[in-house]
Formats: sequence, C-alpha cells, structure tokens
Amino acid sequence: MQSYVLSVMSADHPGIVAAVSDALDRLGGNIQACSQTVLNGYFTLITIFEMQDSIEPSEINEILRKSKGIDDDYQLVVRKAVPQVSIQKEQQTDPFIITAFGKDRPGIIRDFTQYLSGRDINIADLFGEQTDNEFHLVGQLEIPDDVDIRLLQDDLEEIGRERDFTVRLQHKDIFTATNQLRFG
Repeated sequence: MQSYVLSVMSADHPGIVAAVSDALDRLGGNIQACSQTVLNGYFTLITIFEMQDSIEPSEINEILRKSKGIDDDYQLVVRKAVPQVSIQKEQQTDPFIITAFGKDRPGIIRDFTQYLSGRDINIADLFGEQTDNEFHLVGQLEIPDDVDIRLLQDDLEEIGRERDFTVRLQHKDIFTATNQLRFG
C-alpha cells in the first residue's frame, strides 16, 4: 500500500468533494483522512488516501484532471505521503485551544505564530477571520508536556495586551466541555 496527500483549491461551488472523492474511488484510492473548508469563497481540501499499487504523483494528477466533474480551474497537488511514524515527534504533547480576538491590524497571525514556533509548539489547526474591523483567531496547539502552561498563558496574554487582544488558552478537554452544546 502507498499513501498519498492530495490538496485541492478552487473557487467554491457545490460538488467539489463529490467529484474528487468519486475520481479517487475510480482510481482505486481509499480516503484515510480529509479536511475541507471554504474561506471567502475559496474552497480548499486536503486528503490522505491510500492505493494498492504505487503510482507516480504526476500520473495521479493527470488521471484526476481527466475525471468527470474535475474543473480546469481546480489546483491539484499530489505527493507521496511520508509514513506517519517517521514524522511524529518523540516528545509527548497535549492538545490546547487558543482563542484570541481584538481590533484588526496587520501582523496578528505573525506575532502569535512566531512566538509559538519559538517555543517549539506545533499548530495542528488554525482559523482566523476579520469581521467588522475585529480579528478572531482560533487554533489547536500541540504543546509539549515539559512546557509550563501558566508561563505560556502569561506570555500569550502579554502578547495580547500589547496588541489590544483578548487571549485564552485552554486544554482541549476543558474547551470542549465548556463550549459544548448541552441537550435535554
């Protein structure tokens, strides 16, 4: 079995995931994981799929381009996936959620991500959006177990204060429990 990563970008419209998943199925691919979002009218999809036989990524790209429903304006990038074992860090991490919001200005994402990178904290997922001159940022972080969470929280809040932002850092379990909808 060979694993591949496929990235798709296009102007958004209904049917993109259906066309891509159908094309992969017809090619003999089995989707292992995917993540899709639309941002300001632009569709993005990243998927990891597996195939019985190893095929060159350029050949997969050509086959996908000729598939029903795959428009010429789709940007497709295919590459062989690195085995997951070799890309995992040896250091244990815990998932945390960072939320930040405040008045929009250039450099917000840069400021927070450079700080996190300098502390060897990986960003597993990130969403940012400007609305009504405010910027909202939500991210899932992989924080190494040896990081002092209180110090990290203090540093992030200080970055926020300097930029007139409110910043919160919570363990993913606490974030989920406090933000989950409760029924009956």
